[in-house]
Amino acid sequence: MALKRLAVITSGGDAPGMNACIRAICLTAESQQIEVIGYRSGYIGLIKQDYIKLTSSMVHNLIQRGGTILHSARCEKFRQDEYVKKAAENLNENNIDGLIVIGGNGSFKGAEKLGEYWDKPIIGCPGTIDNDIAGTDYTIGYHTAIQTAVESIDKVRDTAEAFERIFLVDVMGREAGFIALNSAIASGADHVLLPETFTSAAEELVKILDKLDKRRHHRANSSHIIVITENLWPGGLNILKDSLYAETGVDVRILTLGHVQRGGSPVWQDRLLATKLGDYAVTAMLNGESGVMAGVRSALPVSVEFKYVHNKDKNLNPYSMKMLDTITLLG
Repeated sequence: MALKRLAVITSGGDAPGMNACIRAICLTAESQQIEVIGYRSGYIGLIKQDYIKLTSSMVHNLIQRGGTILHSARCEKFRQDEYVKKAAENLNENNIDGLIVIGGNGSFKGAEKLGEYWDKPIIGCPGTIDNDIAGTDYTIGYHTAIQTAVESIDKVRDTAEAFERIFLVDVMGREAGFIALNSAIASGADHVLLPETFTSAAEELVKILDKLDKRRHHRANSSHIIVITENLWPGGLNILKDSLYAETGVDVRILTLGHVQRGGSPVWQDRLLATKLGDYAVTAMLNGESGVMAGVRSALPVSVEFKYVHNKDKNLNPYSMKMLDTITLLG
């Protein structure tokens, strides 16, 4: 089947670099005389037949822009077969020959579901700051999220040192500690709490207090930066804050980075990754591939079946975990 008209969506949480990926898809497709259609707001756009035509002139000067010009959304309706069928009908009505989905695990599950009702090629590009997608070393937006977290920790350390405070820095990641782990290492944080290793509030509090004692024995009174993945502490960070103050008498402050990690201009690593994956996704489709994610391993693009992505957990780097306690002990 000749590939004449290609569609692209950005789905789920936005990530810095999605625009760079859209740009690469558009430029690579246009070089092969393939028309590109961008559906707005992810799967919602497929259901509503809401789209725009993308051209090379439209994506000019786009690589450095955060967010996504196609907008993004989570679509609960896409869990229902009737809406998936409607999306398939709309794609056929619009003479679409292939679809590229830029998003995370949930978006890829939606793509796989769509493939049950639509017999054209579907390729995924991993776009999520969490970096929790199996089969690829990195995901679009992950490096920028780390950079944002590191810059924030660097700045808050100044005020922490001035007042000998404890800061709890809340970073995104849901059930994956990639951002927390690597931003803690890169910023020289004193302690990090990860969903992969969290035991209980009581045990983790003991670990934190033990680390505080050791640091103060080594450096007398000083600041203490604790990086923690969002929604990890039972009952919320205010409970941890109160517990630490009760045990130490030291002023404790909470810094919640929140959605600021999703915004801003993508760093060069995400621009390069997004461009590589967008180009590869079009190339893979031209080569007849479907039902796969365009990933990257050892800096080379690879095709990974959706079923592998869904059924395989992605683990934290074991060496980073091994060295974590050593480099945060005396800092």
